[in-house]
Amino acid sequence: MHSITLYDFPLSGNCHKVRLLLSMLGIDYERVTIDVVKNETASPEFIRINPRGQVPFLVDGDVRIWDSMAILVYLARRYGSRQWLPDDPADEAKVMEWLALAGDELLYGLARARAVWRLKRPFNREQCQQEGRQGLAVMESRLDHAEWLVGTHVTIADLACYPYVALADEAGVSLEPYPGVRAWLSRVEALPGWVPLLDEPD
Repeated sequence: MHSITLYDFPLSGNCHKVRLLLSMLGIDYERVTIDVVKNETASPEFIRINPRGQVPFLVDGDVRIWDSMAILVYLARRYGSRQWLPDDPADEAKVMEWLALAGDELLYGLARARAVWRLKRPFNREQCQQEGRQGLAVMESRLDHAEWLVGTHVTIADLACYPYVALADEAGVSLEPYPGVRAWLSRVEALPGWVPLLDEPD
């Protein structure tokens, strides 16, 4: 099998979700660190590789994919089983709902609130925290009675939502009001192949 290359940044939750799925699928790959803090995503060398200038970015032979959600979908379909991305239309749509939440409330909420502290980004931290809490409340409405976000087992929906929820303390958001979410985090972290966030740049 041809080699897979992941361009990523260790502190990024969006990159972490891709590393999680690669690990859980048992896929060997090469990591190339692109330092977001040093603005290496805007370098001419990286723009030639990925015109969007963002990480994560995946290269699998002739296939090149930007965006963490698109990468999760690709890896699940290409290398995973239907467990990761159901082919039933209703269940697949449910997965996409949670991918949307991960790319909206969790990203603009928890991720940006964290970035204010961790990456010195100029976002309104209180507004971001409120958005993050709205996303957590939606997750709690599902996880207070279910083990996983879709169906009866883990899917890419769980991996898409996991990293920035797990980093909620760095966003200044307490998970105390969300017992279902806290229990779900423990279930994700108990999965075979789980890997922690790479907490420091290489």
